[in-house]
Amino acid sequence: MATLVQDNAERSRFEITVDDELVGVADYRVDGDVVVLPHTEIAPRHRGEGLAAVLVAGTLDEIRRRGQTVVPACWYVAQYIDDNPEYKDLLAS
Repeated sequence: MATLVQDNAERSRFEITVDDELVGVADYRVDGDVVVLPHTEIAPRHRGEGLAAVLVAGTLDEIRRRGQTVVPACWYVAQYIDDNPEYKDLLAS
């Protein structure tokens, strides 16, 4: 199973694909160096496979790589950061 997380800047969202099938998205909007993440979604038939965590981790890793911070407006992203303290430094103040 080939899983890939990538930024679709045209649609302002990170996408996760499994074997070239789009299975989830993390919408965003950028305000300067701050990325607001208001919504994440995984296709119903792929829920429970851990793909939301893979999507959010990939999204946060890319935000870190770009030197940006994040506002986790989506409850899942906020919970993921709480559960994975290595990402707390990304929180916008």
